[in-house]
Amino acid sequence: MGRDPKAPADTTGWRVRVVPNKFPALSPSGELDSQAAGMFDLMNAVGAHEVVIEHPEAHWDIADATPDEMSEILAAYIARNQALREDPRFRYILTFRNYGTAAGASINHPHSQIIALPVVPKQVRDQLEVAREHFKAKRRSIFGDLVRQELQSGQRIVEDNAHFVVLCPYASRFPFEMQIYPKRQQNDFTQMGAEEIAALSDVLPRTLGRIKRALGHPAYNMIMQTSPITAPRADDPTNWTTIAQDYCWHIDILPRLTQVAGFEWGTGFYINPVSPESATQFLKEA
Repeated sequence: MGRDPKAPADTTGWRVRVVPNKFPALSPSGELDSQAAGMFDLMNAVGAHEVVIEHPEAHWDIADATPDEMSEILAAYIARNQALREDPRFRYILTFRNYGTAAGASINHPHSQIIALPVVPKQVRDQLEVAREHFKAKRRSIFGDLVRQELQSGQRIVEDNAHFVVLCPYASRFPFEMQIYPKRQQNDFTQMGAEEIAALSDVLPRTLGRIKRALGHPAYNMIMQTSPITAPRADDPTNWTTIAQDYCWHIDILPRLTQVAGFEWGTGFYINPVSPESATQFLKEA
């Protein structure tokens, strides 16, 4: 993917490549074999853990990526998500990027990660439930309502174009936290069309560049928040027919400028010394 077709494997000429993680959190071999352990459950650590190597140069920075370079990375995300969804053992696929030691990165070479899980994480389920209940009550997506409100207010909009909105969320958990939302209702980021991929390839590096310039190249986490695998399964009645209308994928960008400590772990509340309105103005000027 993203390589010179004349270049043989494992030689120069590649631009983006995907490889299995050398130290995977989950293994693709075996069956799930879920079983009870008293009041608890046990399940084999079955899944997939892949590394997206974003560029052949070790000191390349995604914040400086050209639209063509970014589109190849997004193409890799989409292709691997689509391929992993063919495995009936997997229920949720997380695509994310850890940048800097404080954000959990263990190597310096520019890379992202993709992990396929056999379960839908509780945090994702909670968000899905809120979206579904909002849609049941109002017949509108909560994410669409959010984007419309933020565009009307303008106080927390960092940037918007024909296809995407970049904003600092209300009651942000972390200083200079940002989210990127598509303007078209889509539950899954692999549903993007060519124009949307091109627009995101332009706006995403620029958004990361704002953090780099304004905040002095901090560590950060970038997370593609997308819907679970929605293919019908005989053993899973939890999929619902309105998910394409009630849930909307988005990107979370979380600069690691403060530490999560006892208060946050104990309460679920976050101490953020920078208001999203102030962060928005600072990032826009960057």
